[in-house]
Amino acid sequence: MVKNPLRSPVLRIVFLGMAFLLAGCSGTGGSPNTNHPIILQVVDAGGYTAQVKPMLDAYQKAHPDKVSKVVYPARIQAPQLPGKLKAEENAGNIQDTLIITGYDAVASTIQQGLVEQLTPAHNDKFPNLDANYLPAAKAYNDLAQGYGLVFTYTPSGPVFEYNPAKVSNPPTTIEELQAWIKAHPHQFLYARPSNSGPGRTMLMGLPYLLGDKDPKDPIHGWDKTWSFLKDAGSAIDAYPTRTGDTMKALSTGEASIIASTLGWDINPRYLQQVPAGDKTFVLKDTTFVADAAFMMMPKGLDQARQNVMLDVMAWMLRPDQQAYNYDSGYFYPGPAVKNVPISLAPASSQQVMQQYGRPEYDTLIKNIKIELPLKTDQLVAAFQKWDSDIGSGKYQTS
Repeated sequence: MVKNPLRSPVLRIVFLGMAFLLAGCSGTGGSPNTNHPIILQVVDAGGYTAQVKPMLDAYQKAHPDKVSKVVYPARIQAPQLPGKLKAEENAGNIQDTLIITGYDAVASTIQQGLVEQLTPAHNDKFPNLDANYLPAAKAYNDLAQGYGLVFTYTPSGPVFEYNPAKVSNPPTTIEELQAWIKAHPHQFLYARPSNSGPGRTMLMGLPYLLGDKDPKDPIHGWDKTWSFLKDAGSAIDAYPTRTGDTMKALSTGEASIIASTLGWDINPRYLQQVPAGDKTFVLKDTTFVADAAFMMMPKGLDQARQNVMLDVMAWMLRPDQQAYNYDSGYFYPGPAVKNVPISLAPASSQQVMQQYGRPEYDTLIKNIKIELPLKTDQLVAAFQKWDSDIGSGKYQTS
């Protein structure tokens, strides 16, 4: 009879120890000791895949030893991001490695402690970070408290887009816009601010247009803004939960004026989602509220994937990679760092800007005051108040 060596307690401990060491060296299961390339899974909570894909493809091509492939599961909306990250963390199964999203989701994920702090913990990975950013992008980056890094930037808006066949004399002041909305029920539209860049930008821009007491305090300083939105809401049947739905409404004639931004004007015209002849206006005394998109890293990644993600983020901030942010105008102009002229952009991007860009936008960017958005806690408070006081019962929660 052959004696089973695993019946011996001492040998069993030795065997288990050897198995553990072998598993640690094998690099399977996301082990921190792995030297194998990882699968880079991107969670896009804002619609930035087209901008980052060329950067990530270039990284994978240059570093096949670090990234075997890049995958992009279905895009989610910003309010869904915290739940997705929390479910992965609670299950101990972190699938997503890189998060790209707008400031709305940055606010909620920071508030719930779902992402790693990148700086100052990893300042060595991002030398001269503040000096390399455009001043406005650097100021925006500070709002994320080191938990996210800006990779693309736009002065944003608010801008209002309209169909010139239906609006021959567009409003020029906020008072004229309010009067137009009341005189043309169901013809003005914007999307739910918590998951719409133009909706969020308009929400934060109104206090400046209306002369509210404190544009940075949505609860105690926005009396005129909330009154304006309630008044406008009486002429709006339902609020879309996607900016794209407002563009569709404009193209089909269901709406005549919608909230927009610089990029949301250029890109949908290029994509033929709205007629190329649609126009925009900026109201008198407008203050632009800047927008940016961030890259973040979920909590719970093993050390190997953390190391690669930090390297990827540093790569995305290089000027040659930043030139991809010109894209097709979605986040006009796009680059977040200095010294990235459009001449560095792909020929396709240069052609889009030539055909669909508006020369007046560069003049507006130079002449209009640009403010940062609300801080994270105030932004969350503004979203919650809008959801309860303005949009309640008139937008989908799913």
